[in-house]
Amino acid sequence: MLNLIIPMAGKGKRMLPHTLTTLKPMVPIAGKPIIKRLLEEIRNLYSGPIGHIGFIVKDLQPPIQSQLEEMASIIGAQPHFYEQEEALGTAHAITCANALLQGPVLIAYPDTLFKNLFHLDTSREGIILVNQVEDPAAFGVVQVDSNNLITDFVEKPTTFISDLAIIGLYYFREGENLKHAIEAMINQRICKAGEYQLTSALTHMQQQGVKFYAQEVKEWMDCGNKQATLHTNQRFLDFLQGKEDLIAPTAQIKHSTIVPPVYLGENVIIDHSVIGPYVSISNHTHITDSHVKNSIIQEHAQINQANIQNSMIGNYAYIQGSFQEMSVGDYNTIVL
Repeated sequence: MLNLIIPMAGKGKRMLPHTLTTLKPMVPIAGKPIIKRLLEEIRNLYSGPIGHIGFIVKDLQPPIQSQLEEMASIIGAQPHFYEQEEALGTAHAITCANALLQGPVLIAYPDTLFKNLFHLDTSREGIILVNQVEDPAAFGVVQVDSNNLITDFVEKPTTFISDLAIIGLYYFREGENLKHAIEAMINQRICKAGEYQLTSALTHMQQQGVKFYAQEVKEWMDCGNKQATLHTNQRFLDFLQGKEDLIAPTAQIKHSTIVPPVYLGENVIIDHSVIGPYVSISNHTHITDSHVKNSIIQEHAQINQANIQNSMIGNYAYIQGSFQEMSVGDYNTIVL
C-alpha cells in the first residue's frame, strides 16, 4: 500500500496576486483545482491502493481542508495534515510527515502536472520522474547510464550535463531509507542557504547504495507562474475535448459564440460575447459584451465590455472596460 506525501506549504510568490487568498494548488485548471488534477493523474499512474495522503501545509483554512479531505476520499486514501512552521527547504518539509515515511512512498509537488500512458515501476528501489527539456539550466537534472540508472543529480547546471529535468515526483520503495537520509542530513547541517534540499538527501541515499532510476513522462506541465499555468490550462482543455462535457448543463449562453475548447462551470452566464479558444470559466461567473481568449476566470467574477486574453481573473473580481492582458486577484474591482 502506497503512502503519498504532497508538500504544499510554499507561499506561491510566483503566482501573486492569485495566491494572496488562494493556495496555489487550489487554482483551477480546466475547472478543477491543480491538486485535484494531480491526484487524478497519480491514480492513473499507480494502480495499487493508496493508503494515506500527507498534506504538508501552513495556515490551512477549514474550507480548504474540507476540500482536500474530499479529494483524498475520491481515491480511497486517508488524509493527514502536517504543519510546516518554518520554510527550511524541501527535505525539511517532508520530515513533517515522518509518520508516513514507511513502506512505498510517492512524493508529489503540487505545482506540476503530467500526462502519461504508463504505470510506475514499483519494482525499483527508487524512481525519479523526468522530462526532456530544452533549457536544462533552469532545472534540477539527472545523469543516467544506458539502463536509465541515475548516476548523478545536478541542480541548475551552468554547463550542459543532461536535459532530463526532475519534474517533482519521486517514488521510494522503502520510505524509511529517505527518512534516515534526511535525519542524517539535518543532524550534520548539510544545507544550502539555510535550507535542506531533497536532492541532497537523494545523493546521500545513493552513496549508501540505493539505486535510483529515471522514468520519463512525455507531457509535463508546470503551474509555477501565470504564463505556465495558462499553458497548462490549454493542454488540459486539448486533452479533455471530446472526452468530457466541458460545458455544464446549467451554463447559459445568450447571443454568444463559443470557440472551443472552452470550459464553462455551473451557472455561468455568457451574454453577447465571444469566448475562446482556451478559456476556463468557473461557477457563477457572468460575462457580458466581452471577448475573452486564453484565460482562466474563477468563481463569481463579473466581466463587462472587456477584450482580454492571456489573463487570470480571481474569485469575485469585477472587471469593466477593455484590457489586453490582466492578472487580477480575488475581490478586486477594476473599471476603465
